[in-house]
Amino acid sequence: MIKVLIERVIAEGLEQPYEDVARRVLSAAVQSPGFISGESFRDMEQPNRRIIMVTWQNMHSWQRWEDSEARRDSISGFAPILLEEEKISLLEPL
Repeated sequence: MIKVLIERVIAEGLEQPYEDVARRVLSAAVQSPGFISGESFRDMEQPNRRIIMVTWQNMHSWQRWEDSEARRDSISGFAPILLEEEKISLLEPL
């Protein structure tokens, strides 16, 4: 099992459009083999910063989703909303 930490910074005033796109991305991810769960967090000190923690069965499951057309299509809606490219960290248990 692995965790994928995704960090996104939303342009001011675009929080609701971000949430709409994020729901569509999650909906698509849930359909991908190996998806276990996902949680979203808002940074209390930087309210336009979101942290998403996703659990996948294994690295192969994540890579299949990351490289999929479904993911590319669903995250394309973030382009006009984010101030910078999302940052992705892959984590494994010790």
